[in-house]
Amino acid sequence: MRYLTSGESHGPQLTTIIEGLPAGMPLIDSDINEELARRQKGYGRGRRMQIEKDTVQITAGIRHGYTLGSPVALVVENNDWKHWTKIMGQDPLSPEDEGEVKRKISRPRPGHADLNGALKYGHRDMRNVLERSSARETTVRVAAGAAAKKLLSELGIEVAAHVIEIGGVVSGKRDYSSLKELKEVTEESPVRCLDQDAGQKMMDAIDSAKENGDSIGGVVEVIVEGMPPGVGSYVHYDRKLDSKLAGAMVSINAFKGVEFGIGFEAARKPGSEVHDEITWDPDKGYYRKTNRLGGLEGGMTTGMPIVVRGVMKPIPTLYKPLQSVDIETKEPFSASIERSDSCAVPAAAVVAENVIAWELASAIVDQFYSDRFEALKASVEQQRKFAREF
Repeated sequence: MRYLTSGESHGPQLTTIIEGLPAGMPLIDSDINEELARRQKGYGRGRRMQIEKDTVQITAGIRHGYTLGSPVALVVENNDWKHWTKIMGQDPLSPEDEGEVKRKISRPRPGHADLNGALKYGHRDMRNVLERSSARETTVRVAAGAAAKKLLSELGIEVAAHVIEIGGVVSGKRDYSSLKELKEVTEESPVRCLDQDAGQKMMDAIDSAKENGDSIGGVVEVIVEGMPPGVGSYVHYDRKLDSKLAGAMVSINAFKGVEFGIGFEAARKPGSEVHDEITWDPDKGYYRKTNRLGGLEGGMTTGMPIVVRGVMKPIPTLYKPLQSVDIETKEPFSASIERSDSCAVPAAAVVAENVIAWELASAIVDQFYSDRFEALKASVEQQRKFAREF
């Protein structure tokens, strides 16, 4: 499977086209809107979440609630577009309109794509860069992920995410009886944290950062249960599933690191405390006594829960701006300020959940027969049976 997105942060709409969904898979707009609403929640979000109430329009590829096998097109309109029609319009500006449009942005913000994008494409007005590089684009990445989550759910695979750290405050509770419990508890938390006490401290840290005109980052964890073993491959570097998952995680705006299972802690432990012993049960088949490697070995799923974490740096748009240089005058200036969040980690957990879901769904569709959804379900179940009886 693959998808493309298009659209600018303050343009009329965001669009994604998905190719490769099997025919006959149930999918309706509420499946997608639920994920879009989750993305907009979270303590520390800015004013834009009060302006935009994201909902999807399905414009192609689905008929009467089922995919057709043809490309699926999804559109999310930007409700704020009416305030940006002159600044972001497609038509050439008239002389009288030019006076109404804000001056071009020539001061790159540290930590953003502004300067690098300007150097790459030759833009003297860096609004041409920041509009597309904005995290607003993750709206339709979540929409694509919602379609992937629907596919996984129909195959008995569940995905959930939660926040385990914000601004140095670490969740002390990581245990949960089921993904259902994890989802229920974290959906009620403003910071998507399983630990209520830590969650309050995280909100205090966000408030403190906002008062100081600063921003803070954190760590999110995605857990996936129900993946059959053997998805992915060891035979080529570009087919290793953990590589694809790592790439998906760090492709999210502001994400700078990723780990699986015990992750970087493995560097400080002997091999006997890192690798997962294999055992066998007549009902379950092969399984691991522990899950330190996070459900992946040799670039493939083991059948154990997949556990992957991503590190999000603080958002670089600050209300006490850092120093920069004007590309027109070469004079030092304080970086320009765009409307922003003081902390987007809770929302980023939802984005992470969906981009991971996309890569897993894509791997399944690539590996098993997938023209027809019922045939895909049968193929995945056959793999589960084979693994149990092998």
